[in-house]
Amino acid sequence: MLLLPSLMEYNSMECIFITNLIQERFMSDELNPYQSPETTSFQAAPEMPQGNLTETMLKYLKAASPWLRFIGIVGFIMSGMVALWGLLIFIIFLFSGGFLDDLAYETGSYFFYGGLLGVIGGITGLFTVGIAVVMFMPALFTYRFGDKIRRYLYTGADKELEEAFKNDKSLWMFNGIIYIISLAFVPVTIIASIIIALAIYL
Repeated sequence: MLLLPSLMEYNSMECIFITNLIQERFMSDELNPYQSPETTSFQAAPEMPQGNLTETMLKYLKAASPWLRFIGIVGFIMSGMVALWGLLIFIIFLFSGGFLDDLAYETGSYFFYGGLLGVIGGITGLFTVGIAVVMFMPALFTYRFGDKIRRYLYTGADKELEEAFKNDKSLWMFNGIIYIISLAFVPVTIIASIIIALAIYL
C-alpha cells in the first residue's frame, strides 16, 4: 500500500519531464500554442470601394434590365409596323397615277389631275418611313442598355457596364435632339398654318 503513492508520484514526474523535453526540442516560440496571442491591428475597409456597385445598385439594375429589353423589343415592333405602313402608302400612290387621272376626269377636280394626290401620298409615305427610323433608334439604345446590364450581371466585366451607360447616354442625347428639332418646328408649323388659311379664305 505504501508503494502505490510513490509509484504514482514517480509516473507524474516522468510525464512532466517528457512534456518539457518535447516543448524544448520540437516547438519554437513562433509555433508554441501556449504563447499568448498577439493583437494585430487592421485598417477598416470602406463600405463601397471605388469602382464597385453596392448590392442595392445591383438589385435595381437587375430589376430594370428585363423592362428595358421589353421596351426595346416593343419599339422594334412599332417602328417596323410604321415603316411598313409608310411603304404601303408610297407604293399605293406611286402606282395609282392612271386611276387618279380617271378620277380627276370623272369628278372634274384638279386636285386629282396630274398626279398631284400621288405626289402628296408619296411624300407622306416617305415621311412615315422617316418617322419609323426615328422610332427605331431609341428602341435600339434602350434594348442595348438593358442587354448590356444583363451581361454585366452575368460576367461582372466593367466593359459591359461601360457599354450599358454609353447606350443610356446615346438614348437621352438622341431624345434631346428630337425634342430640340420638334420645338424648332412649332413656330414654323404655326406660320405655315396661318399662310395656308389666308390663302384659302382670301
